Amino acid sequence: MISLGDTKVLCTASVEERTPPFLRNTGLGWVTAEYGMLPRATNTRTRREATQGRQQGRTVEIQRLIGRSLRACIDRSGLGERQITLDCDVIQADGGTRCAAITGAWVALRLAVDKLRKAGDIASDPILDHLAAVSCGIYAGQPVLDLDYAEDSKAGVDGNFILLGAERLVEVQMSAEGASFTRDQMSTLLDLAQGGVAQLIAAQKAAVA
Repeated sequence: MISLGDTKVLCTASVEERTPPFLRNTGLGWVTAEYGMLPRATNTRTRREATQGRQQGRTVEIQRLIGRSLRACIDRSGLGERQITLDCDVIQADGGTRCAAITGAWVALRLAVDKLRKAGDIASDPILDHLAAVSCGIYAGQPVLDLDYAEDSKAGVDGNFILLGAERLVEVQMSAEGASFTRDQMSTLLDLAQGGVAQLIAAQKAAVA
């Protein structure tokens, strides 16, 4: 479980000795993700998506984000023809759930890969680097790291930053909420994010030590 303030996400990794059909006989593995939020993870209850018969667009977008982010830090040829699915279930939400899910899912992926190596199923470590994500925004005119829900809902600028341990960018999602923002403000938020990701990676290292 990753806990960032009042946001808590359970992250699990499941290894399957198969790949999606489009990767069959390629020698490449696959990493994918599923994301969900419990009905009372928020202040007011939300209906389970299963009762509506389909996933919401936000859910699909987030789980695709988690999957492609994790694929950026792994050598899929070193994984072999197997699939690792990361399940990220939000049990309490107070902003930044997608960032928490990505950061926690990396730890689950690390533990799953370590188990494969210990069993002799893979010869070398396919994980290329750490991966973590953090939200940043401009709230009440000031740059803020890791916005909670109250800050995020009123932020003038909101962004999610996903970085590797080597400080290389995997994905940046930024938007203005009403007013526009400058390039200097974007750079300020990126600097904040790099500092936040460094702290998260230190926590990841401690978790898997």
